[in-house]
Amino acid sequence: MSDHLDVDGSKAPLLEHLVELRTRLGYSLASVLVLFFVSYYFAPAIYNFLVQPLADILHTMGGNRRLIFTALHEAFFTYVKVAFFSALFFSFPFIAMQFWLFVAPGLYKKEKRAMLPFLVATPILFFMGGSLVYYYIFPLAWHFFLGFESVGGPNSLPIQLEPKVDEYLSLVMRLIFAFGLCFELPVLMTLLGRVGMVTADGMRKRRRYAVVLAFVAAAVLTPPDVISQIGLALPTILLYEISILSVAFVERGRKKEAEEGSEDEDDNLDT
Repeated sequence: MSDHLDVDGSKAPLLEHLVELRTRLGYSLASVLVLFFVSYYFAPAIYNFLVQPLADILHTMGGNRRLIFTALHEAFFTYVKVAFFSALFFSFPFIAMQFWLFVAPGLYKKEKRAMLPFLVATPILFFMGGSLVYYYIFPLAWHFFLGFESVGGPNSLPIQLEPKVDEYLSLVMRLIFAFGLCFELPVLMTLLGRVGMVTADGMRKRRRYAVVLAFVAAAVLTPPDVISQIGLALPTILLYEISILSVAFVERGRKKEAEEGSEDEDDNLDT
């Protein structure tokens, strides 16, 4: 009889956690849906903001420049993608808060203090990555691609860029997400260092492999041009160095906590 009660008692907390998880996921999904409809209303303005780096360059080149779409549904689904992208971006802080509210009750006070900086740093670093690609990489990359245009001649046809709205949006979104995710490297490595899965010394010894992986990831995630690839690889390498310092700082904190814990145990034994 007692075993039966123990099993039922163990099931109750699990069901409570599942209900809480469902609630937090529901709130997160609701925030994405609400922001999706709001973003769709402003989708043309958001898309114009994403197109602005290209528009500035084309304006300096003169002529009647434009973006085109070749399918009847292309412009509509482009705005849908813009709305969904914006909804995910703007709802991220709320989703992070829901994650915090789900895990916080099961954490000790020290663990809560340790987790809170990561929740704050995550959206900030993602925004920094997106800002870097928008304000620096986009103008350089678009200049590079437009350099392949040709005015033509008596025996040749001119080559002029007429980008499609859907293809342009897909490229911009991929670059923004690639840079944003790469800027999360210090958060990821610091968390791994806190649970003891990586060490600062180990990261220093594997620095050469990290450099190679940074350029490989840049080649996969960015268009096939040197500017955007180097523009992603170099910040990733810098972030790796920052991650080493962050992991070393976490290790010193863990060592200090362990020493304080051993001193407390010694004091308890003495009393």
